[in-house]
Amino acid sequence: MDDLFDTLAAQDTGRCIMVSDPPSGLRAFVVIDDTTLGPAAGGVRTHRYTSAREALSDAALLARAMTLKCSIAGLAAGGGKAVVMDHAGLDRERAFRKLGERVEELGGLFRTAGDLGTQDRDLAAMAERTRFVTPDSAMLAEAVARGVLGCISACASLRGRQLKGLRVGVQGAGIIGRALARALARVGAHVIASDLDITRARALANEVGGEVCSAGGLLLADVDVLSPCAVGGVVDLEAAQRMRAWALCGAANNCLGDPQAAEILSARHILHVPDLIASAGGVICGLSRELEDHGEALIQGLAETAQSVLAEAEATNSTPQRIAEARAWARIRAVC
Repeated sequence: MDDLFDTLAAQDTGRCIMVSDPPSGLRAFVVIDDTTLGPAAGGVRTHRYTSAREALSDAALLARAMTLKCSIAGLAAGGGKAVVMDHAGLDRERAFRKLGERVEELGGLFRTAGDLGTQDRDLAAMAERTRFVTPDSAMLAEAVARGVLGCISACASLRGRQLKGLRVGVQGAGIIGRALARALARVGAHVIASDLDITRARALANEVGGEVCSAGGLLLADVDVLSPCAVGGVVDLEAAQRMRAWALCGAANNCLGDPQAAEILSARHILHVPDLIASAGGVICGLSRELEDHGEALIQGLAETAQSVLAEAEATNSTPQRIAEARAWARIRAVC
């Protein structure tokens, strides 16, 4: 148990709800990172973690990323995250209903939706027990894709390029990767698709008239823009040093596997749109019922934010990651 408290302390996270339901096999953590600007927002990730400590650490890191994402997107919301420990004995329908009950008990302090490994039927089960879940993953994926596309366009503009003819490597052929690939194809970009499941990558490439590349090979492929849209941490120090793309802009949370990767990208003059900007379309859309008609304007505004952050980073010899995080914290501290 001390290990779990140590994990929270290491991530500077103060609030965590541990959810256990032996009849369904549910083992989950809900982390509330910050509510200075409003209720915590963040998805539910389902994954086969090796330990409770690993699951909690992931939840804390992702919740912190959501705090920064909501802030820089201009939302009246803070950051949170739920992770469910997947295992052979998990009765998913019963487990997600129970998780929905626990989210409902929080009374709106935590607003959630889908994330990696969580299926639509899981969200539907949660929605039977809570008002505070957005079960439409397809709608959220389209919103993420619109935001990423706008940020890629901002990168292209800074390099004097257009989206048409741009070679974009999309890593991950899941619901978000597919939505982005289709959006890119509609504007004339050329998609190089990859996925751990090569059959899924090939199907996406065929659909959008693109190419296929292995999941690992895409990091070093001959592309203009690398767009990770699956798991985080894929751009480690080696990838940052060797990648051939001149821009990194994707939907994966915590895309950089090492903070120093941001310094390497900057030194190599590779444009990097931090995922806390690029992937914010999903959380904006998830809160759209409260935003009324302002949600789409915020999604469209992500491109301007990306361009401004990239320009400031270049002018100050800093990294876009550092600039984006500083802006996000400044907005939070301004209301403390």
